[in-house]
Amino acid sequence: MLLIALLSLQGCSLKNSKQAENLEQNESISELARKSGLDLPESTIRAKKNFAQTNDSWQYLISLFAIPPVDDALIEKQLKWYLAHPEYIATIQTRAEPYLYHIIKQVEAKGLPGELALLPAVESGFKAHAYSRAKAAGLWQFIPSTGRLYGLDQNWWYDGRRDVYASTDAATSYLKKLGGIFDNDWLLALASYNAGMGTVGRSIKRNAANNKATDFWSLKLPRETRNYVPRLLALAKIFANAEHYGISLKSQPHKPAFAAINIGSQLELAKAAQLSNTTVKQLLHLNPGLSRGYTPPQGPHRLLIPIDSAELFKKNLAALPVDQRVQWKRHKIKAGENLGMIARRYKTQIVAIREVNHLANNNIRAGKHLLIPVATNQTPEKPFTQASHECSP
Repeated sequence: MLLIALLSLQGCSLKNSKQAENLEQNESISELARKSGLDLPESTIRAKKNFAQTNDSWQYLISLFAIPPVDDALIEKQLKWYLAHPEYIATIQTRAEPYLYHIIKQVEAKGLPGELALLPAVESGFKAHAYSRAKAAGLWQFIPSTGRLYGLDQNWWYDGRRDVYASTDAATSYLKKLGGIFDNDWLLALASYNAGMGTVGRSIKRNAANNKATDFWSLKLPRETRNYVPRLLALAKIFANAEHYGISLKSQPHKPAFAAINIGSQLELAKAAQLSNTTVKQLLHLNPGLSRGYTPPQGPHRLLIPIDSAELFKKNLAALPVDQRVQWKRHKIKAGENLGMIARRYKTQIVAIREVNHLANNNIRAGKHLLIPVATNQTPEKPFTQASHECSP
């Protein structure tokens, strides 16, 4: 059985194990899938000219659009919803501002159609902290298992699925792989991103066995997936033809909003805010993968810093003594105490105390001292568990 069929990155509400079933190894999806051409529509050619004049990120993104236009009733339905809610179009543009340049660069570097940079609008409403009832998280809505398969660590300190930097690399890598499997038929790739390759592959094989067409529009797929792909296509159509639809695209200079800085070891966010002359709130907005008031002890030792503060941060961090990077409480163990009692007292977890103090197990001795990971400006105990997922109109 193919390992790749296990890598079913689920979108929106279709997140269950059945959709991660393998395709048979002797079946080639690429032989059955319809190949898509990449002719640029007139609106995209116009966008290229607009970008040359404005150096605007949205115009640049539109110039990368490469999925051939399609007329379909499902696209029209989604398009009408968006046009009836112009405030939503404005909202996702605002939310995308800190992340857009980085997403575009990753999409472009991997040779993906520009339309895929809009996928976070469909998946999470461009909320980097989004967490769905199906336990999918982040801009790209990775479920836990697929996140781990793509190297996105998830622990008490950190959730890589919400890490803008790491999750964007993981999602675009996954989409690139899907594109290769489906011979660059991006509608089938998107359907698989949502429903899983097993679901799409089985539908393709059924149609092929019955001498039916195997393109997205001809397949029998779950209702959510049938709407999911048109939702993205409708949004891309609006962006590509904003003037025609009376939609205003915000101007955004095509340049980085943040710098990814290797900090080398653990750092308290309150200290990072001081060093960069920003706020903890600002840093959490760029680093929503940090579930506590610290970067993880074991890494990744990377912090996204607003671009205008990056040089100041690096200069101040270099001058900061290592022993001042974190300021934790020192607890003297009393007779009768155990790690569970201590963790509850400081509103932390046993695993965190063990990791910081390099404890092999839960055994502790009275009279000894423990370092307790409690941040100066602590984030909420469960900062990103709200069901803020916005995957559909």
